[in-house]
Amino acid sequence: MPFRDFTRRYLKGTLNIPSLGADNTRFIELHMSYLPTRWKEMFVLLALATLAGCQGLSSSKPASQGTPQNPLPGDLVAAPASVSFGSVQVGTSQTQSVILSNTGASNADISGVATTGTGFSISGLSTPLTLIPGQIASFNVTFAPQSAGSFSGSVTITSDASNASLTITLSGSASSTATAGQLSVSPATINIGNVTVGTSGSQTGTLSATGASVVVSSADVGSSEFAISGLSFPLTIAAGTSVNFTVTFTPQTSGVASVGISFASDASNSPASATVTGNAVAAPIYSVSLSWNSSTSPNVVGYNIYRRTGTSGSYTKINTALSATTAYIDTTVTDGLTYYYETTAVNSSEEESAPSSAVQAVIPPQ
Repeated sequence: MPFRDFTRRYLKGTLNIPSLGADNTRFIELHMSYLPTRWKEMFVLLALATLAGCQGLSSSKPASQGTPQNPLPGDLVAAPASVSFGSVQVGTSQTQSVILSNTGASNADISGVATTGTGFSISGLSTPLTLIPGQIASFNVTFAPQSAGSFSGSVTITSDASNASLTITLSGSASSTATAGQLSVSPATINIGNVTVGTSGSQTGTLSATGASVVVSSADVGSSEFAISGLSFPLTIAAGTSVNFTVTFTPQTSGVASVGISFASDASNSPASATVTGNAVAAPIYSVSLSWNSSTSPNVVGYNIYRRTGTSGSYTKINTALSATTAYIDTTVTDGLTYYYETTAVNSSEEESAPSSAVQAVIPPQ
């Protein structure tokens, strides 16, 4: 059909054509009935050209801009990426922590964990386990060698992350001989100072362990005048720590005393030793010197001296023979006590007078 006839036959009245606006709702209305024929033909050509230019456009609603079409997968990272235990004594164990984190944009589903290598094991991680983006999880790796040598292994974590198999390398060595610690005594000379004979004085010393723990089994003192207290054997002192003890000096005779003390242990420098000294000072000797007026009675041949300890009790004669003078020295007193004294006169017929008035003597304590 000729184009002119097509337009005359079909394009009468109003023609609605969708516009290219963002809302896809407006229409271009061509009111054909009010135009001359030649203008109608021109409008039809413009409309058809517009429709032809829009054939490649879709009128469907575009996808939301806020929702990613292809999110990044989960990605697992281990810190540290490798674990080294250094040297561990056979029969003991050492544990280190590992942190897993999901640095991807999607969940990471962990389905399995496998450990290889003699003496290595893990704890604290159960599967299946899901880590959301940014989430972390920690677990422990333990090295417990049962024989000497160098060992290696790995921990492999299986998941649906971009790195589906994450491997953490493990290494460690084992020694059958433990490194012995050292024991020291301080001060090297423990000076207790002046101590009165028959009494006691004390001073403090310190035992310290370095390098490794030390087990102290006994202590030896070279004199019965010195004693060590404050320790219970066997005594374990951890590396880097100290324990105090007390040395007591109880001299029996005056003079300077100096002896060695030693401590037996499993330290490499056993026994550890020090010197203790003390100066024994003789105790002061107290006596009571008594004097009285002579009796005016006839035929007095001597006097008796009586003593009482404290404010109560009876008096006891302390002289073994009549004192021919009016003076007497009592050398049998004890420090810290109080005494009372009386005297009597005795004549040639062995008659004894009534006692004199009592006098008091206070003996200072040491």
